[in-house]
Amino acid sequence: MVTNRNIGEVLRIVALEGRRFEEPSLSRIARRKRDPFLVLIGCLLSLRTKDETTDAASARLFALARTPEEIARLPLRTIEKAIFPVGFYRKKALVLRGVSKTILREWGGAVPDTMDDLLTLKGVGRKTANLVLTEGHGKLGICVDVHVHRIVNRWGYVRTRTPDETEAALRAKLPKRDWKRINRMLVVYGQTICRPLSPLCSQCRIAVPCARAGVARSR
Repeated sequence: MVTNRNIGEVLRIVALEGRRFEEPSLSRIARRKRDPFLVLIGCLLSLRTKDETTDAASARLFALARTPEEIARLPLRTIEKAIFPVGFYRKKALVLRGVSKTILREWGGAVPDTMDDLLTLKGVGRKTANLVLTEGHGKLGICVDVHVHRIVNRWGYVRTRTPDETEAALRAKLPKRDWKRINRMLVVYGQTICRPLSPLCSQCRIAVPCARAGVARSR
């Protein structure tokens, strides 16, 4: 079982292993752009969408517009065409333009930098808000997506039912030095090694402390 006694070593191994694979789409956007608005838009595009599709859609949209003012002025059909084929692209086009208008109207064009304020934006949940805070604003936060939720429960590090519960549990026990980086590392690991179905336990260097909770079949 992974505990606070070995979590540092476990995350060190995950970080080393992650170098063999491509970093997540949103991490690339954050590293290249360093702009909270672009991180926000990239995160909204990424929901229920593969990384390669998010990358291409973000590039097309950002070639047309890169600020709340510019996206708010784009015709809805233009946004739809730019972001297709991301999942639910028509709904996301409405969300992107709506969020841009709200940021202009309520926040003077600047993306909010607190959890409470970010959650007032339509379409923004805790996962997106934490990612904007950590990757966009450089603030402390823990972004918990399906990979983080699954893996830390599989390790036995927490025992929770939902990503929101996982975030609360991690805030209570995970050392703060690891808060900002855990999502970036576990997304890569969850996409490549610790997969949802039939994880590659034979290739995992964390197989010994891992509790393998909920794992019925592995390779």
